[in-house]
Amino acid sequence: MDLIKVGDSIQEFKVEDHKGNEVTLDSIKGKKVLFSFHPLAWTGVCIDQMRSLEREFDRIKGKGIDEVYGVSVDAQPGKEVWAKSLGIENIKLLSDFEPKGDLAKKLGLYKEDMGISGRANVVVEDGKVTFVKEYEIPTLPDIDELIENL
Repeated sequence: MDLIKVGDSIQEFKVEDHKGNEVTLDSIKGKKVLFSFHPLAWTGVCIDQMRSLEREFDRIKGKGIDEVYGVSVDAQPGKEVWAKSLGIENIKLLSDFEPKGDLAKKLGLYKEDMGISGRANVVVEDGKVTFVKEYEIPTLPDIDELIENL
């Protein structure tokens, strides 16, 4: 599947956050949310990516974002431990684990050959994509560029 584009509607999905709460298309209805995809928890660039979102949470919220989600194919229990180790208090880490990479696949971000999602930021408002940018796997997304585009 090709990368989702601005103006596209996202398909129904169901994932769990690091606290075990279900997140679905219906649960984000009427909200503006940021999905920040990262390949795998516990890796250097992914750690930096989630820490930058947490550190800049107030600036992101100030741009009208209701929820910030860090998404990877890692299992929910691992995301819970990872959130604690990083001191995550504001953003929610989503487990796109079962079925593996389902949300990433629906957005055209799943890397079948590696079994992981790509690295990308996707903003969704009322079920439609308003911003999308994919990055090379080893590249840390520029948080200031992201905030400017919100």
